[in-house]
Amino acid sequence: MNNPFDNGNGRWSNGGTGFPFGGNGQNGAPFGNNNAGKAPRQQTRGPLDAASKRVIGITCLVAVLLLILPQCFVVTYPNEYNVIRQFGRITSIREEPGLSVKAPFVTSVTSIPKNLRLYDLPASDVITSDKKSMIVDCYVLWTIRDPRKFIQTLNGNTATAESRIDTIVYNGIKNTISDMTQDEVIQSRDGKITVANNSSELDNVGVDVDVSGLEEIEGEAAPQVVHIVSLTEEIMKNFDDVEDQYGISIETVDVKVLDLPDENKEAVYERMIAERNNIAASYTALGDSEAQIIRNAADKEVSILLSEARAKADMLVAEGEAEYMRILSEAYNDADKADFYLFVRSLDAARTALAGGNKTLILDKNSPIAQIFYNVQ
Repeated sequence: MNNPFDNGNGRWSNGGTGFPFGGNGQNGAPFGNNNAGKAPRQQTRGPLDAASKRVIGITCLVAVLLLILPQCFVVTYPNEYNVIRQFGRITSIREEPGLSVKAPFVTSVTSIPKNLRLYDLPASDVITSDKKSMIVDCYVLWTIRDPRKFIQTLNGNTATAESRIDTIVYNGIKNTISDMTQDEVIQSRDGKITVANNSSELDNVGVDVDVSGLEEIEGEAAPQVVHIVSLTEEIMKNFDDVEDQYGISIETVDVKVLDLPDENKEAVYERMIAERNNIAASYTALGDSEAQIIRNAADKEVSILLSEARAKADMLVAEGEAEYMRILSEAYNDADKADFYLFVRSLDAARTALAGGNKTLILDKNSPIAQIFYNVQ
């Protein structure tokens, strides 16, 4: 079947243009062209008026100012230093808080903290002078004093500074504690002054005492003055040159925990228990001694009182017997009274003999009781 649009070479033809579906074969536009024979339309615009130009100019100026002005001012806060660099070189350091000016685009601003910073050191082991191990956990308060030197030596990085502080403080703690015994380390945590007499124990531990002008009194030896230095003060003596080296200042190093290793705690606890038992035993012995002194004094006083009471009782008995003998003497000197007393005493003797269930009284003829009955007959 012949294709009416085929020109014999396998191409579509629309009457001489070579484009498919041509309209009139003149411009080759597909699907025809309804504007054939018309002149092309030209678009023209009029010139901008003065108001439009003014708005455009102001807008461009504001955009330029918004881009430039932030690059010209530096805001310094009270808790920071602002370091101004030009092509990497430090040109100035702004320390006072407020607003200042810098060159735009060619300078950059870096902020460095100015406030007091806290660094918590990890717990570490140290050895005392008496070869005893202790665990020290402390923290450091530090601040930046010289921003220029801080940048030159520590690259202005607080993490690098804290790493260097860790090493410096650990070495300072190790050097300080290695020159002290374990007891001195424990006692030096308060840093107080203790005053004690030569013949007594330390009674004022932990109390600040003014010992100026202490002299011997009435031939007695002057009190022994013991100075206990603070552990923090001893550690801080190792950091005098840190500011000159790195531009930072270590304000204080305070010990949070001062403990013993786990393997040494049991032995230390046993020693502490033994010491406390010895102290308790000494107190018990002292109490027993005081109690014995009190008991001896009481027994002595009781013996004295009993002796005095016995002596007084013996004196009263002697006086009673003397009075008894006087009464008997008076009775026997009178004949009438003598017979009556003899009769009464005989009756008393008979009553005593007849006590109990036995009512039989066997008397000798010559006994005083029998004589009573004989006389009655």
